[in-house]
Amino acid sequence: MAKQKTKKIPQNYMDAIMFRNPVYKWSENENGLVIIDVINQGLHHKIAQKFFHKPETSHISLDKYGSVLWKSINGRNTVYDILNIMSETFPDEKDSMLKRVISFMHTLQVNKYVYQMKR
Repeated sequence: MAKQKTKKIPQNYMDAIMFRNPVYKWSENENGLVIIDVINQGLHHKIAQKFFHKPETSHISLDKYGSVLWKSINGRNTVYDILNIMSETFPDEKDSMLKRVISFMHTLQVNKYVYQMKR
């Protein structure tokens, strides 16, 4: 039986301060959900736009969890602060919130929507 790997979170990750990448403009819809605008640049995107009528800008709609998390990233809140905000906003899901926040934050970082500053 193969041993299941667990991803370790650096101890100081909870002290990290996240910043939104200013390249991505965003807005809120009438329900308060966040929409991030992504400009499709590069040769592949230009070809897709010309021949397949793909949009120059994609609009990424976040769900209620992602929207609260995104709005909590303000250059002052640590990951720990954001976790607390999420847990207070969604108290029924407090038990699974750490995994949800870390996973989504990782996705945002990998895709360069946010970057990390340490204290």
